Amino acid sequence: MENAFQKGEWGLREGFRVEELLTAEAFTGTYGINYGRIADNIPSPDEVVTLLRAAKIRNVRIYDADHSVLEAFSGTGLQLVVGLPNGYLKDMSANASHAMSWVKENVQAFHPTTSICGIAVGNEVLGGGDYELWEALLGAVKNVYKAISKLGLADAVQITTSHSQAVFANSYPPSSCIFEEKAAQYMKPLLEFFSQIGSPFCLNAYPFLAYMYNPENIDINYALFEKTKGIYDMKTNLHYDNMLDAQIDATYAALEDAGFKKMEVIVTETGWASRGDDNEAAATVSNARTYNYNLRKRLAKKKGTPLRPKMVVKAYIFAVFNENLKSGQTSERNYGLFKPDGSISYDIGFHGLKSSSADSSLLSMKAVQAQGLSKSSILILTISAAASFLF
Repeated sequence: MENAFQKGEWGLREGFRVEELLTAEAFTGTYGINYGRIADNIPSPDEVVTLLRAAKIRNVRIYDADHSVLEAFSGTGLQLVVGLPNGYLKDMSANASHAMSWVKENVQAFHPTTSICGIAVGNEVLGGGDYELWEALLGAVKNVYKAISKLGLADAVQITTSHSQAVFANSYPPSSCIFEEKAAQYMKPLLEFFSQIGSPFCLNAYPFLAYMYNPENIDINYALFEKTKGIYDMKTNLHYDNMLDAQIDATYAALEDAGFKKMEVIVTETGWASRGDDNEAAATVSNARTYNYNLRKRLAKKKGTPLRPKMVVKAYIFAVFNENLKSGQTSERNYGLFKPDGSISYDIGFHGLKSSSADSSLLSMKAVQAQGLSKSSILILTISAAASFLF
């Protein structure tokens, strides 16, 4: 969907012809997935394309702009958001020409054959520990947007950045949520710019982490979308039967308090770990399956939240694979819906790359290639063999 950029001071100051500025929409469904690759044992990008198309997952986010991935996604119709890693932000903020070069090499060179519909500029910068990145974020966002505008891509490629819940001062009950004071001084000008170019607020929301932080006072069923009494927000007179909806509405409350009531919230990461350390008792296969299965059903309903019932919830699941090279606790390496060999981690209705008694007709790409079939034939076979929902 394309919308004309409305005239504003930023456009005039920066020398844009505001009539030519357009906004893009990066998420056209409700169910997406994060394709993290901090691992040395996961399938090739070509096999991942086969996996995602078989599952009928069209919206995909990566955390960089790796050319092997961009090439594998070429001609597939999958909607891809690429990432500009945090390590680039200071340079991109200080050097508009470097931002232009990055966009030319990693977006323009592949678009539109590879359907790159978004650029995520940094991840969880505000609220993090590097205050120099806080200073650089808005400048990097503006320079990347200038680049896509000058290259005629502003109507096709949306600019965003994702935030953790560390940017909030409080989030319970949802109506009380506001932005943390230190983050707010950087957040407001960023939101003003995103409001001008039609970008959403991107939230990384993990009921798993919230539950782990306070298991004594949070009903795990509330975190897992299971039957529960939920919570009641007296200020808004709204009832919440699951934590993710409450986290999203807390974000809407913070945006409204900051003066951005109309901005959409999109969940760019959410998931549940299937394995953890001794102090991560909730990280089990059973809980991960329950969360992801119920989340998939909830997103398929294409409904909003109690506070924003007409704003359909969209979420990118974290993640495609377990990532064995990630640092931190064991849970960090075990969010994948699929195992490194391409088989399913647990059953929520998807099929893996590996043949099994349950889906013996679904062939891996390598196996089919050995039979001399083309890439397009492989995709037809895998899509025909899969039986899953279309989001």
